[in-house]
Amino acid sequence: MTDRKAQLIVDGIDTPIELPVYSGTLGPDVIDVRSLSGMGIFTYDPGFVSTAACESGITYIDGDKGILLHRGYPIEQLAEKSDYLEVCYLLLNGELPSPQQKAEFVNIVMNHTMVHEQITYFFRGFRRDAHPMAIMVACVGALSAFYHDSLDISDPHHREVCAFRLIAKMPTLAAMCYKYSIGQPFMYPRNNLAYAENFLHMMFGTPCSDSKPNPVLAKAMDRIFMLHADHEQNASTSTVRLAGSSGANPFACIASGIAALWGPAHGGANEAVLSMLQEIGDESRIPEFIKRAKDPDDSFRLMGFGHRVYHNFDPRATVMKASCDEVLKELGKSDDPLLKIARQLEQIALKDDYFIKRKLYPNVDFYSGIILNAIGIPTNMFTVIFAVARTIGWISHWSEFHSSPNRIGRPRQLYTGVKQRDY
Repeated sequence: MTDRKAQLIVDGIDTPIELPVYSGTLGPDVIDVRSLSGMGIFTYDPGFVSTAACESGITYIDGDKGILLHRGYPIEQLAEKSDYLEVCYLLLNGELPSPQQKAEFVNIVMNHTMVHEQITYFFRGFRRDAHPMAIMVACVGALSAFYHDSLDISDPHHREVCAFRLIAKMPTLAAMCYKYSIGQPFMYPRNNLAYAENFLHMMFGTPCSDSKPNPVLAKAMDRIFMLHADHEQNASTSTVRLAGSSGANPFACIASGIAALWGPAHGGANEAVLSMLQEIGDESRIPEFIKRAKDPDDSFRLMGFGHRVYHNFDPRATVMKASCDEVLKELGKSDDPLLKIARQLEQIALKDDYFIKRKLYPNVDFYSGIILNAIGIPTNMFTVIFAVARTIGWISHWSEFHSSPNRIGRPRQLYTGVKQRDY
């Protein structure tokens, strides 16, 4: 924070309006415009792209430099040295855990992985072909009906218990969505498995066998969870914060985040990558689609290339590419037709001047989509897995919001409708 001021000159107001200017530890300075509402003036910022709606100490992004920090730690270092549950602890608590703290945290999370048996009956109300995100919105919101003992949002202990439950139960619910869609029995979680291993067990295990998930695939899944854990004030996180500002219970708030993530402009990017690869269909058609991508009059776009926030490169993509290579090698899927198309598109984007100049590089969604497809996860589950991963970000921001004085969110508008008229 600083004592600097900005001056705003508005026609019709005799003197300049002085507005405080604040500096964070990183990133652009912000101008505090809160006093304008008392003067009958609002700022206009569609999409809130130039508005800091909150103060946060969780995640920092510098899109121009390709920097993503969680509590100050670069994502590349976390991906190399940490794992998803340790990052969960970091996002929730602000510091990395000691070995003892981590062991206790992992134990608590793993002991919350089961869901109430009554929830299994919820699934019978859905068609087998229901989109799993629809089921996730319903079931996560309904969790508040089962856990009345931790809904006091003003109690730090209650907020902590809700965080444990959400982190633990989201993979269980996600796997139940998949099992329901294919008519297989739900698999209970196994607390002797690591977080990502347990998820793969619940997804692909059956009561007929006692198989253990492939460690290479489990590591890749853990990285997918980690690289999607939090991404600052994106659409779904902002939705969770805004819902939280009303005093809604945490399960309802996370359900609202899932609903926002469901949109194809937000969480559906890796699903769109696979749809694009299927549309191309064959390597021989790649030149045709590259030509279409370069045509400004053609609506076709290459999905999984470039990023709205990262203007030069996505720091998560380098890590995800390494996992992608490991998974494809482990599964021997180098001859898969869709993956061959993906590889060629990747090389074109990295070498073609058209894509280089426009900074259309392969992003994290491009590689994660390939990994999930190679593992055998159906496309309509991609966004669900994103939701599982992002739950820790949502609940961390929700908890941060309630840990300090707050007020209900109330965005303003520029009214352009009809003036008052008589009936």
